[in-house]
Amino acid sequence: MGLEWLRGPTARIGLCFLLVSGLLSSGPAHAAPQPLLAFAARIAGDSARTRIVLDFEEKPEFSIHYIAGPDRVVVDLPATAFGFPADQLAPRGLFKDIRYGTMGEDSARMVLTAIKPVKLVLAETQANENGGYRLVLDAEMTTSEEFAGLVKSQSWAAETPAVAQTVPLEDGSKDNVFVVAVDAGHGGIDAGATASVSKTAEKVITLGFAKLLMGKLNALPGVRAFLTRDDDTFLSLSERVAIARQKHADLFISLHADTLSQKDIRGATVYTLSDKASDRMAENLAARENLSDETAGFTMQSGPPEVADILLDLARRETQAFSIALADNVVKSFEGQVGLINNPHRQAGFQVLRAPDIPSVLLELGFLSNPEDEKLLMDDAWRSKIADLVTGAVDRYRARSLANGG
Repeated sequence: MGLEWLRGPTARIGLCFLLVSGLLSSGPAHAAPQPLLAFAARIAGDSARTRIVLDFEEKPEFSIHYIAGPDRVVVDLPATAFGFPADQLAPRGLFKDIRYGTMGEDSARMVLTAIKPVKLVLAETQANENGGYRLVLDAEMTTSEEFAGLVKSQSWAAETPAVAQTVPLEDGSKDNVFVVAVDAGHGGIDAGATASVSKTAEKVITLGFAKLLMGKLNALPGVRAFLTRDDDTFLSLSERVAIARQKHADLFISLHADTLSQKDIRGATVYTLSDKASDRMAENLAARENLSDETAGFTMQSGPPEVADILLDLARRETQAFSIALADNVVKSFEGQVGLINNPHRQAGFQVLRAPDIPSVLLELGFLSNPEDEKLLMDDAWRSKIADLVTGAVDRYRARSLANGG
């Protein structure tokens, strides 16, 4: 009979059956892709900014999308095995719920539900030293209007996820206007210090002076000043920094009028950031100011050091040099015009000065524990004089920065 049985339609059907059977028995024609392994994760941050990091053995492709009602950030991934303990991505910071898992045989998804409108200012893969990769997501608080714009501008529906990697980032471009963030210390439930005689709260004094200073700065050509808070509202320390960065501030000036146990100490002081305080008084003052968040029951959530750096990094060396230059300008402006304490430029680890890319100073206008300082802080003419001197110092700093190509 030989191979005669292969001839004819019936035989050919039988041969096809055998071939198909053989293929099925040897395995699927198109095997499902092997999932990537996400073997570790970590999260750190607060209600102004939060970082999430996932470690992968191989480089993951991903896409980012936004969904409203509730506000969520969606991260689409290829097939992924999430091989880390759930508590490594326990919700914190900007996110009240974090979910992740398989969407299909070739896809996975993370859904980050936010406590307030957010946007990603960084979403990228980075190579690890061990040959693997990490996915880094930096989320920052934003306005409801901007979040709505992010949702509206994307061409994506939840049932048909996009493939392209899209990360909406804030446009860093701006005109040649010099922008100054004026930060009135304390606010809301955090009243700050209390005047020894009038019992006026520090938050009232700083807001009044901040509005005055903003007006004088805005009168300068080429300068635009804004307030981090314009009413009796509580802002966390990192929220103040985030607002300044979102509005592309070139300078950050935080205003305070604290108290000391030594009631004879009086005069203005200018502080810049340093990991090591210049003296015990500066160290104690910074420690008290850094407790503002806890006063409102708002504590910064800790995380691994390598991701907590998003909040606590010291300012870059060049930014710190600019901060010192600004402080020196303010001190020179005050000399012979306004009372200064000994060594009026001091340094300490103020959390509110930790913007990595904005020269920042903290100005203690005087001490509410001293009756003479308190009297001046309540005087309209004195406050106007101080605001003029600070405005002049900022203008000279700006002119020097422009001359140096800054």
